[in-house]
Amino acid sequence: MVFADEFTSTNYKLLDPVVAPSGYGTSAGFQLWGSLGELGIGTSSSASFNAISGFLTFPVASSPVISSTAGNAQVSLSWTASQGVLGWTPTTYSVGQSTTGGGAYTYTNVGGVLLSTQTGLTNGTTYYFIVVVNDAFGNAIATSTEISSTPSGTTGGGGGGGGGGGTTGGGSSIAVSGRAYPNSTIYFYQNNREILRTVSGPDAKFSFSKSGLSEGNYTFSVVAVDPSKKRSPAFSIPVTLPENGSTEITGVFLAPLLSTDYEQIKQGDTMTLFGVTVPDASVAVQVNSEVPHFFQTPADEDGVYLLQFNSSILELGKHTAKSQAQSNNVVSPFSNLLSFKVGSATERQNTAMMGDLSKDGRVNLYDFSIAAYWYQRALVGEIVTDEVERLNGDGKINLVDFSIIAYYWTN
Repeated sequence: MVFADEFTSTNYKLLDPVVAPSGYGTSAGFQLWGSLGELGIGTSSSASFNAISGFLTFPVASSPVISSTAGNAQVSLSWTASQGVLGWTPTTYSVGQSTTGGGAYTYTNVGGVLLSTQTGLTNGTTYYFIVVVNDAFGNAIATSTEISSTPSGTTGGGGGGGGGGGTTGGGSSIAVSGRAYPNSTIYFYQNNREILRTVSGPDAKFSFSKSGLSEGNYTFSVVAVDPSKKRSPAFSIPVTLPENGSTEITGVFLAPLLSTDYEQIKQGDTMTLFGVTVPDASVAVQVNSEVPHFFQTPADEDGVYLLQFNSSILELGKHTAKSQAQSNNVVSPFSNLLSFKVGSATERQNTAMMGDLSKDGRVNLYDFSIAAYWYQRALVGEIVTDEVERLNGDGKINLVDFSIIAYYWTN
């Protein structure tokens, strides 16, 4: 341990801090880092330093979502790419393997790839796997949830499923589980086409399975719509289904929802941001300005979170915000980007006009052109919210939406 001088302010005293680069205490099983917990940036300071804290204040990486397919004496693993922010770049991945749930794990660094096959396994034995994200220096910066799989001498189609369409007649299956928002509708898409939907529980957990799929490469995606009809960003999962194999995907953690009632806030007034995520999560909100501002706020038992701050810290003009949740050491992707302005007066958001995708107060060829562009495409960005608020709200642009535009046509 490297010791340093004490630091003090009017609020606290920091005894023997570790200030040497990369200084930390270690043992065979863990690394112990010093930490401070604060509500926001710069809330504790002295003449010599500021204490800046919160998990989004420093470089952070999202947790990969892992999938497994059991085979003969082997398990094939794949996972989504981890997204690093604020300077942390995921470089390589290590696969942890154990025959006991929760470890201890034996790790193998597989490099920068997103798949690995664990061979030499014993058929009939359940194995547990995690994927650890490493930075360029080999430091672990994020970890997936644990997944289990049991290799066998023969492969067969998985059970379960129900509802929806998709490719049928094959012997492959897929099962997906994760967390979204409490009591929300969860949509499961196969190559941009809905094949299943279910409802999450009060704990925000969901699961579903689909059988009768053909082998091949797929892009599956998960989208949640909360009770107020706000829609999450799509969480995409590329998967290769083997012939007559069963693939399991666990640890899906959808991005939080983020909203505001203000189109513009008067500089100096209280700005309010709110949203929903999994119950009791820690939510970090990044407000982009000339100097980015970071805040932390807790979600309650219903997954609802609220952030209020004085807008005098923001300069006049347009700003954006995004949020990210952390629960049980798993970090979600970022929410959709939210835009608002700081000006000389406060203006609340206008009530959405049906069919008005261009938001000019009219429904005309501009709106028809926007809908035509997104026809039968996967919705991303601002159109995700607009489709819910101004069209059919089923997560896709089809003939029903063009009928709505035609009905509300102005000029």
